[in-house]
Amino acid sequence: MTKAGSGTPVAAAADAPAAAAARLPRRRGVEFSLLVLAVLLCVFGYCDVGLAQHGTVPPGAAGYGAGLGVLALLAHLAVRLRAPYADPLLLPIGVLLNGLGLVLIYRLDLETPGDRAAPTQLVWSTLGMALFIVVVLLLRDHRVLQRYAYVCVAAALVLLTVPILFPAVNGARIWIRIAGFSIQPGEFAKVLLAVFFAAYLAANRSALAYAGRRVWRLQLPTGRVLGPIVAVWLVSVGVLILERDLGTSLLFFGLFVVLLYVATGRTGWIAVGLLLAALGAVAVGRLEPHVHGRIEDWLHPFATIEAGQGASQLAQSLFSFAAGGVTGTGLGLGHSVLIGFATKSDFILATAGEELGFAGLSAVFLLYALLVERGYRAGLLLRDPFGRLLAVGLASIVALQVFVIAGGVTGLIPLTGMAMPFLAQGGSSVVTNWAIVALLIRVSHCARRQYDGRVAP
Repeated sequence: MTKAGSGTPVAAAADAPAAAAARLPRRRGVEFSLLVLAVLLCVFGYCDVGLAQHGTVPPGAAGYGAGLGVLALLAHLAVRLRAPYADPLLLPIGVLLNGLGLVLIYRLDLETPGDRAAPTQLVWSTLGMALFIVVVLLLRDHRVLQRYAYVCVAAALVLLTVPILFPAVNGARIWIRIAGFSIQPGEFAKVLLAVFFAAYLAANRSALAYAGRRVWRLQLPTGRVLGPIVAVWLVSVGVLILERDLGTSLLFFGLFVVLLYVATGRTGWIAVGLLLAALGAVAVGRLEPHVHGRIEDWLHPFATIEAGQGASQLAQSLFSFAAGGVTGTGLGLGHSVLIGFATKSDFILATAGEELGFAGLSAVFLLYALLVERGYRAGLLLRDPFGRLLAVGLASIVALQVFVIAGGVTGLIPLTGMAMPFLAQGGSSVVTNWAIVALLIRVSHCARRQYDGRVAP
């Protein structure tokens, strides 16, 4: 059967998108090759630390390499089975960053034999990769999550509220500690809120963009449409302020503004977001003593040295970056442990900067940039609004975290307590980041499956 005046079969025309999708290269061989390279680089770093510290290869190098390799292989097989068209760079980047984080924590453990964090971090990394495999195998379509938007937001608010009932740790109530076991619920809440924001904005994007009054150049939506999502955001941020978890508060605010901009396409929301962020920063900085102290440290990082009290954590961090120079001192040969109790968490980037140098630190930042870019790319290729917003939201979580943490430890902005994705010590963080990579894998698979041949994948 053909169209009148045309020699093109209707069936062939209907099957053209499927044929184009079938011709897409799956690139699983590329992914496997990159995974082998990532594991080898991590093992080389592990051996380099042992050679620098003791002059011999660490006895656990083979076990470390085998364990990381097996986990990477299982994750690769899950992707090959359930998401064969997924982006081939996402999983290798996650493995490399996670492996490098284990190497840096192991290196710092050698300076603090009474406080070993690498074994625990390895267990959490295993759980994170196990969660990655479960998500890739069981979540056949990311659009299923849209049905559970309000379940996600309810769970997120519960997770954010529970730590208020537990004692503060280092001035912040963000941990749940029971019988020596601790988790940070806010890490899981950020993914749940990203799902809710994406689902709500996808369902109401037209009303958000065109309904309501116009103030100067900004088209304001009606309160009935914008009210629920603003209320959820205000409650979550208010709880975080009560818990003094200002880093996550900033992350949620940035996520909200970015998704609102993507949903409406109106740049005015970026300006409004920056203005509100500035006003909020000034207010909290003046009223909250804990935040005010961090701002003072940021403005005067060497004040404690001038007062004869020794270098502050930020000053020691700046010294570490300066000592690293362009090529670094070499893994295992730095002195970033002088920073103090947050060396393996908030300030682990200082160890990377000192021992890998500006060149190595730039490579780490490029890995994060590539991870974020591939997330944005998958979102742009998707046709469904929810998937697009979800991919952008998940990638923005990583981007905002890296900016806030890197800016704090380098003195660009005041320091806020957050974990560098994959690198820093923190079980809740590494598990959540693997969940983010798994969701991006699923989204990128769907994006490339519906590729029609007009845009290069």
